[in-house]
Amino acid sequence: MLRILVFIGLLGLNSAFSSPRPFLRSSTLLASTSEKKAADSGIGWDSHKAVSSAPASLVREGDGPDGNFPMRAKFEAMCREAQLKITKQIEEIDGGAKFQEDCWTRANGGGGMSRVMANGKVFEKAGVNLSVVYGSMPQEALQAATERGVDRAAGMAPGERVPFFACGLSSVMHPRNPHCPTMHFNYRYFETDGGVWWFGGGTDITPCYVDEEDMKHFHGTYKKVCDNHDEKFYPEFKAWADRYFVISHRNETRGLGGIFFDDLNDRDPDKIFAFSTEALNSVVDAYGPIIDRHKDDPFTEDEKIWQQIRRGRYVEFNLVYDRGTIFGLKTGGRIESILMSLPQTTRFEYDHRPEEGSREWDFLQACKHAREWV
Repeated sequence: MLRILVFIGLLGLNSAFSSPRPFLRSSTLLASTSEKKAADSGIGWDSHKAVSSAPASLVREGDGPDGNFPMRAKFEAMCREAQLKITKQIEEIDGGAKFQEDCWTRANGGGGMSRVMANGKVFEKAGVNLSVVYGSMPQEALQAATERGVDRAAGMAPGERVPFFACGLSSVMHPRNPHCPTMHFNYRYFETDGGVWWFGGGTDITPCYVDEEDMKHFHGTYKKVCDNHDEKFYPEFKAWADRYFVISHRNETRGLGGIFFDDLNDRDPDKIFAFSTEALNSVVDAYGPIIDRHKDDPFTEDEKIWQQIRRGRYVEFNLVYDRGTIFGLKTGGRIESILMSLPQTTRFEYDHRPEEGSREWDFLQACKHAREWV
């Protein structure tokens, strides 16, 4: 504390004996640079306007790059319907708290609706966010948004911004009980200038302990969904999730996977839309029974501590690697919605190592070596 105070004092002395003009020029330069970027992109940290209720549709014909307007409108309508359905079902499972809705729009088109629950009987925090975005982004943001970002900007000059449209529904749910897993999903549709389009998304689960029955139910639900559209989907998308949700600096996954896909445009868009729709509408079927089974399980203080430590890993992944978070931060998204995924409470312990042979150790082994559940 003494060193901090001394350091602050030295900063104060330095300010007192130096001209403020360089700082003012730097601040002005930063502000003007930030404003220019926002103007270039059409979006920025303060470009959203709160509204009491969202318009009937956030997708407007003629906004954004030329593209498939019917698919944009259809995908948004599907996401809005799913948002209302899922939040209603989660409220019923919780039996106490209700979702609070915030709506916003942007002058250049688009906007969103965030529905967030906090301090429930079952869920400490849960959110389901709809976002419709028009604008332009730097090519590095496109790289962050998709595995084939370089291909998506093919033919563009270095430094040239990429006009885009994006619509998606995303969610994270953090239960109180350490025997109830955290769940995340995101389903999205992208277009960039020149008629390039693709779908992405998935649903994944992050428990604190291995429960074979739970994992068979969760993965089994999504295997059935995948098989309804292409029998190659589940093995491919399950393996993709195991690769994607890796905390590289710890050589472990965030949780026990699910399905994940990106850059999907290898067939008629209506067929991919049908798959995305069924996958999104299967979220509560896959997750709800697991919560019902464990929400009243007794737990110890040590088990709660372990949950908090695993939530720390969740935070690490989301802030360092998650494409949605990175894309939102690089394109000036609404910060409260971007960081909605973070848990209310977490814990970071120095060099924590679970005892070999313990349930915590077994879970960590499952995060280091992917397992097949169905």
